[in-house]
Amino acid sequence: MQPECHRKLLFLLLGVLLMGPAGCESVRYYSHIASGQMHIVSQRQSIRDIITAPDTDPQLKRQLQQILEIRNFAQKELSLPVDSHYLSYTDLDRPYVVWNVSAAPEFSLTPKTWYYPFIGHAAYRGYFSKDMAMRCAEQLEKQGLDVYVGGVTAYSTLGWFSDTVFSTIIRRDESATAALIFHELAHQILYVSDDTTFNESFATTVEQEGLRRWMAANGNPLGYQAYVLQGRRRQGYLALVTTYREKLAELYRQENMVPEEMRLRKAALFADMRDEYADLKADWHGYPGYDNWFDTTLNNAKLNSVGTYYDLVPAFTQLLASQDGSLEAFYAECRILAGLPKSERSRRLLSLQPPVVADASPVGQTGRR
Repeated sequence: MQPECHRKLLFLLLGVLLMGPAGCESVRYYSHIASGQMHIVSQRQSIRDIITAPDTDPQLKRQLQQILEIRNFAQKELSLPVDSHYLSYTDLDRPYVVWNVSAAPEFSLTPKTWYYPFIGHAAYRGYFSKDMAMRCAEQLEKQGLDVYVGGVTAYSTLGWFSDTVFSTIIRRDESATAALIFHELAHQILYVSDDTTFNESFATTVEQEGLRRWMAANGNPLGYQAYVLQGRRRQGYLALVTTYREKLAELYRQENMVPEEMRLRKAALFADMRDEYADLKADWHGYPGYDNWFDTTLNNAKLNSVGTYYDLVPAFTQLLASQDGSLEAFYAECRILAGLPKSERSRRLLSLQPPVVADASPVGQTGRR
């Protein structure tokens, strides 16, 4: 690891500890984050060195060469700030680089948030260790919260470090790898403190538009058709999640309902949601892309994890269209939105939001992260 990287990590940790009163748990958490990031930085290898090394596995060479091509496309065709990002590779011995914990009250869709120095509040707590993430989840469950733990294959350090290519990324197919890199590079353009939904919906919009252009530029008509098919499945899935979030929100507004009755009705709504997913899957001719999501525990935190990434995507997509597809103009408009108070930013975006309509045709979606 370069000395400046050591200094940056030590500065970040020191800054965190000096922000104000912090309990032992906070110190342990930030020490865990700093040491986890330090380990990743220390394990990085130059992609170009790996590609030119005679003993490198040919498949790894091809995968890393494709990363460089995606990176070049992101810079030239999507106007994304690649800087020194994705020029190094880190081999991990685990399926995910980070596990995120999210939570919400039993009878509310308002997510629990955590405060982080420099970036503000976020609706998740990230861990480099799955065991630590699960222990955090257990503690939150003991407080009566709905909890969801999801694995993450990549993340952005928001300019603190040069982001690396993880082995968890290259295990994906070409389209998924490109989408992820476009998404994470979008965070380099703007990141608003205390507005996770804005940040992730913006990055997801850039991801989707970037992938569309990448596949078109590479003359992959079958791949593009598959992408369109997956996009339509995604819309059906999102419409289903949105419908049941609204039904649950209406249920939680029933102030005179006793907890036992509300708990039963909540369980019934999730059962109905699974039944409707089975119908949607049948329309998709058995496409199983969301089976794992529906087969595991459904709760408020899990529904929120979907909304964070997609809630405002239709509004951002409409904003991009209003700029005649110019990404530079789109980024400029988004920067203006980012500078507004959160209430005004939300109002403007919601005014662009088209109504969500489930697509019942026999096509369907893909998942991210």
